[in-house]
This record gives sequence, C-alpha cells and structure tokens, in this order.
Amino acid sequence: MSSPFALGCALLLALATSSGSREPFPHELPLDKPAPDSFHVVFETTKGPFVVHARRAWSPRGVDRLYHLAEGGFYDGTVIFRVGPTASYKGGFVVQFGVANQKEVNAAWDSAGIPDEPVRVGHRRGRIYFARGGPGTRTTQLAVDLTANTPLDTVKYQGVVGFPAIGDVVEGMAVLDSLERRHGNAPMADWDSVEAFGTEFLDRKYPGLDRVVKARVRRGR
Repeated sequence: MSSPFALGCALLLALATSSGSREPFPHELPLDKPAPDSFHVVFETTKGPFVVHARRAWSPRGVDRLYHLAEGGFYDGTVIFRVGPTASYKGGFVVQFGVANQKEVNAAWDSAGIPDEPVRVGHRRGRIYFARGGPGTRTTQLAVDLTANTPLDTVKYQGVVGFPAIGDVVEGMAVLDSLERRHGNAPMADWDSVEAFGTEFLDRKYPGLDRVVKARVRRGR
C-alpha cells in the first residue's frame, strides 16, 4: 500500500503535468533582491523530504539565487538526474538536480550565471552548493555531498577553484541516500538531450529516477 506522502507526491506531480507549468525564466524572478541571512528550504522528493539550512554569509550571491529559485517554484517536478561519483576528483559521491524541462528556459539561465565567490566553509557530508563548469557558470543546478568531499574546497576544475557551499542538509539525509542511483553519471553523457527535453527524455532513457516534487522556503521554525 502506498504511503500518504507518496500519494501526495503523485498528486502534485500529476497536477503540475496537467497544468502545463514550467520553470520560470530569469527575468521573472527578483534576482537582485538579497535573501534573508538564514532560512530553510524544504525539498519534497519522491522518496520523502529533506531540509536545507541556507546561510548567506557562506555565499551571498549563491544563497540569494537559491532563495529566489525555491520561492519561484523552479525546482518543482525536476528530475534528480545524477546520484554518482564526483567528476572533479576520484572518491566523492554527490546528488545533483536542477535542470529545467524546456530548452528555452535552460538557455536563458545559462546566460544568467552567478558571479564567482570564494569557498568560505569546508565541504563535508550534507553540504549543498551550486554545480559549475567554469567561471561564472553557477546557475540553477544544485549538488549535495553524500560523502565528505573535502577536495571540493580547493580543487581547480575548469579554471575555477573550489565549489562554494551555500548551506547544509539538516533533515532527511537518509532520503538522499535512498535516491535511485543505478544510472550513476550516465545522464551527463546525453546533456544536450537533457537540456532540450528534460523529464520527458530522462524518464524514457533513464527510467526510475527520482525527482523533486516541490521546493519552498519554510516560514517560521
């Protein structure tokens, strides 16, 4: 028998699909407005919820971006396309998500990168940060450390040093550990198709991947 949470997730996904909803373009969000100094984001996934405590002092521009993406519903319905080894050094393991389902939306965000910032706090299991592939390329994709991943503090990857953390997972690490991982990093080899077709392509070629059902800033404690 399905749990009430699983049934609720299925209903939310069905409503999002039937309504033809899409992720917002950059110009539709108040990206220049500073986020609160500290806040929580609840990510409801198909395996259950996890909660991130974001801290603006760690990466002001990165945390501002997380706040507006979550409040704007960007992550609702997005596939968790990667649960696999790190690409920048051997031995680490990450969860990654945050690509839109429309090519035009992804192209717009590719041109709205977050200015680079230094790494202010070290990586460890449960740290969350924006993925990037070079200078000024942090946009919408988030990664979570499933292992300590301390080399991400100082690794030089695609011309940039380190990956600045924006917060910690404070609830639900067991959920992240349970996410579908049989496809590993394989979806990254089909990146053009992922950016063009999103969920439609991923569900067809890489069945069984989990997804974020909904993500929002949590009000109060």
